[in-house]
Amino acid sequence: MLSRTVPITIESFEACTIPREEYDHRAHLTVAYSYLRAHSLKEATAKMRVGIHRFNAAKGIENTPTGGYHETLTVAWMRVLHSAMASYGPETGPDEFLAQHPHLLCRTLLRVFYSRDRIMSAEARAGWVEPDLAPLPE
Repeated sequence: MLSRTVPITIESFEACTIPREEYDHRAHLTVAYSYLRAHSLKEATAKMRVGIHRFNAAKGIENTPTGGYHETLTVAWMRVLHSAMASYGPETGPDEFLAQHPHLLCRTLLRVFYSRDRIMSAEARAGWVEPDLAPLPE
């Protein structure tokens, strides 16, 4: 695991103080977990969406057809994480939860639900697209 210079919290995410190179998949999941502990799936997803846009803007990450914010990945990961938390309980915090569910740390986990072409499409990046291989958990 990467040595972090700033703790990954909602506060550090919203203040955009997490260094760009430290905001990896685990950091995304940590923030998403924290939002889901405090809010409904709908509210947590909205906060994550706004936060990623703000973070990307602060770090100079442009939205293009092949880079930047990805709507389908954001929504799908929120649904998968929410489902795991609802099914197994949230543990005591994000580190403990991810230790109990290490499969969530696999960045390509969504390929269970989406073909590579569909999830990597410009359409999926710009807006929500339904999975084409298996339904996402409710």
